[in-house]
Amino acid sequence: MNLSRELNISKILAVKAGEAIMKIYTDSFDIEYKEDESPITVADKRSNQIIIDGLSSEFPDYSILSEECQDDLSRLNNDRCFIVDPLDGTKEFIKKNGEFTVNIALAYKNRVVLGVIYLPATKELYYAAKGLGAYYQTKLNVQKISVSDRIENIRVMMSRSHATDKLKDLIKRNSYKISHVKIAGSSLKGCLIAKGEAEIYYRYSLTKEWDTAAMQCIVEEAGGIFKQIDDTDMLYNRENSLNDKGFYILNKMENRLI
Repeated sequence: MNLSRELNISKILAVKAGEAIMKIYTDSFDIEYKEDESPITVADKRSNQIIIDGLSSEFPDYSILSEECQDDLSRLNNDRCFIVDPLDGTKEFIKKNGEFTVNIALAYKNRVVLGVIYLPATKELYYAAKGLGAYYQTKLNVQKISVSDRIENIRVMMSRSHATDKLKDLIKRNSYKISHVKIAGSSLKGCLIAKGEAEIYYRYSLTKEWDTAAMQCIVEEAGGIFKQIDDTDMLYNRENSLNDKGFYILNKMENRLI
């Protein structure tokens, strides 16, 4: 399956959307709240417009599932579906701590096969496509990335805005094998594991497909493990886009916490 065109267009759109986000980031902006009480800003909307317009123009036969678009369930009849989070980490964007991302993924027959994650504040780009490996790109260079080999003194990622008591208890029970807990926002946590800068991330609270799809592809192509908490595979382009089982990311299965 040749995904070079899909990957190149997704990278271009993620960067373009990120540039639009940063123009708003450096200015003042209003904050609205959706029905689920999650925040949304003009940056979410502008990024979404750029990505959706670009994908629809370049790939008119593909479906799109985006956090900021009305869901069209006709996508269930399409083997190819882009999954988009135009601004992952809106809370971090509002706090202006730089830990927010643009996420674009492609699912084929319910499996994620492409992932692009861009960090607008630092201009870092992570990307992967099935069978091609995972990569980290800055203005200076591009490098292939892989998970670490650590099975001792492991480093655990924790969400900046969504840490739960269940996760804290898990870390406490396994503290004898953990050397450090790193805190970060958005899908950056999965990227850091793919890059070998941490080994474990557990998420018990609810997420949606657009929160995990791009991150999963990058982690897996970097040699890592991405599973639902019950050890089953995470599928995409589902009727219910809620990830209600939670998930974990590991560099190696030996680091599965109990």
